[in-house]
Amino acid sequence: MTPTLWLMLPYVAFTSFVLGHLWRYRTDQFGWTTRSSQVYESRLLRLGSPLFHFGMLGVIGGHVLGVLIPESWTAAVGISEHLYHVVAVSAGTVAGVAVIAGIGILLYRRVTVTAVRKATTTNDKFMYVLLAGALITGLLNTVGSNLLWGTYNYRETVSPWFRSLFTLHPEPELMVGTPWTFQAHGIIVLALIGVWPYTRLVHMFSAPVGYLVRPYVVYRSKEVNALDKRRYARAWDSPVLPPR
Repeated sequence: MTPTLWLMLPYVAFTSFVLGHLWRYRTDQFGWTTRSSQVYESRLLRLGSPLFHFGMLGVIGGHVLGVLIPESWTAAVGISEHLYHVVAVSAGTVAGVAVIAGIGILLYRRVTVTAVRKATTTNDKFMYVLLAGALITGLLNTVGSNLLWGTYNYRETVSPWFRSLFTLHPEPELMVGTPWTFQAHGIIVLALIGVWPYTRLVHMFSAPVGYLVRPYVVYRSKEVNALDKRRYARAWDSPVLPPR
């Protein structure tokens, strides 16, 4: 794969990510939701959702440490390459297995539960394919390229390439000679980033912050006289107040 691909594709994905979220927020706030299907089935959801979401926290944390933090920084605080390698492989494997098990359960639920399957859109199916591909290739990088077929130090190629995208001096040539699993993972993740705003994944950036400052909701019962029910026959009508 040519350096041009690793130069152009990230910026196309990042542009789509930013502009897509702005467009979605301005035009489709009602659709800014997970479209929860818990009402259709909850047993499998209670098992798969925590595995997936907590596993993703570990996966994201591992990417922050391994991709965004330079190797020189961890060495400066006394973390040797061997120690980093042990922690990355062990913690990354646990998180990867958890998140893949979680998404496996959720996909099984989508296929086997009729009501959930009918509520699954083509957009959802495409998103799930990309998400599963990103997770599988990521686990291959963690386990395969570090345990099964030799060690590859991605912190000397993939990490500097990704960080360079946010500077005025991108280095796409660093990705050209990387193993195919890292290249496949990179392409799938960039595709996922590009389509992110147009899927249910937008709920990741939603938080019920308004609940912290909203006024209390006060519920009061109404004592309605049996002879005066006509005043409350229609909930949207203003009640007829008695004369003073």
